[in-house]
Amino acid sequence: MSPNARRIGLLVQPQFTNLGLALAIEPLSVGNWLSQRPIFSWKVLSVDGRPVKASNGMTIAVDGAISTEDDFSTVFVVASFESKKHAHNARVKNWLRRLARFGVELGGIETGSEVLAAAGLLDGHRVAVHWENFDGFQELYPDVQATKQLYTIEPGRLTCAGALAVMDMMLSWISHTISQELALDIGEQLLKDSIRPPSHGQATIIDGAGIASQPVRKAIEFMQETLDEPLPCGEIAERVGLSRRQLERHFQQQLGVSPLKHYVMLRLAKAHQLLQQTDLPVTEIAISSGFGSPEHFSRLYRKMFGRSPSADRLQAVDAPVLRLKGKRTPSRFESL
Repeated sequence: MSPNARRIGLLVQPQFTNLGLALAIEPLSVGNWLSQRPIFSWKVLSVDGRPVKASNGMTIAVDGAISTEDDFSTVFVVASFESKKHAHNARVKNWLRRLARFGVELGGIETGSEVLAAAGLLDGHRVAVHWENFDGFQELYPDVQATKQLYTIEPGRLTCAGALAVMDMMLSWISHTISQELALDIGEQLLKDSIRPPSHGQATIIDGAGIASQPVRKAIEFMQETLDEPLPCGEIAERVGLSRRQLERHFQQQLGVSPLKHYVMLRLAKAHQLLQQTDLPVTEIAISSGFGSPEHFSRLYRKMFGRSPSADRLQAVDAPVLRLKGKRTPSRFESL
């Protein structure tokens, strides 16, 4: 590493996001090229120094293993699938805690933030969590201020929900640590029109994003707030100022399903996340998702995902996934 460069370590966990790693490194590389000197230097690390397989199936070589001799100014943990398996690696947690004691800036990319949280290094901090992992993360780390922002930047801590937002976080971080001019120049080279701010939210159909009908958006908000104790659809209709029949017509036009079916799908989505991302008992997850009967919950879950709740306990590449995209309702859901 160049002695005058900002020294960066990137710890990749098994099943990490290759996109996240690339988007973290490329702005650094372009920054060095534009500056015509090495203002950044970096090493990609694994726990044991061996190559690591990414979630897309590619295996990458690394520059070395984590070590107590490491001398970094900033370290990013890059992860994606199967974070529950790797978040409690004692060697990794001790290494990260040591870095924190020596004042090293720490960042989490996608579920890399869970690794930092498991080490107790994000307590009291705002942490950007991907919407797919939000409920599970909140359940596991109640002392962390989870948020559905794209990314967060605080003194000594950076977090990013993942995907394309990694580029925004890196450019914003470069703007803070080096200069805004360099960050904008890098963005221009990478054909990025602007840097989205940290407060920019994650737009998803789960939260009603992209839905033209205000009553439907408001109804979905009420549904999200009452997943553990579902309201009658007639009461939700009344709260948004419509009759039940009018609300059903709006939902059919906007989403292609009835309010009741969408409500059930949201509750199954919550259960799906908690099952894959936590070790909570299946019965407790069923109740917290608004299903009073574990047997009824299991039947619906198997119809939706093709396997029982007890067989869906890890967020992995080959695990079931729920797609919630407007009228493209999963066909299996039509029979619920």
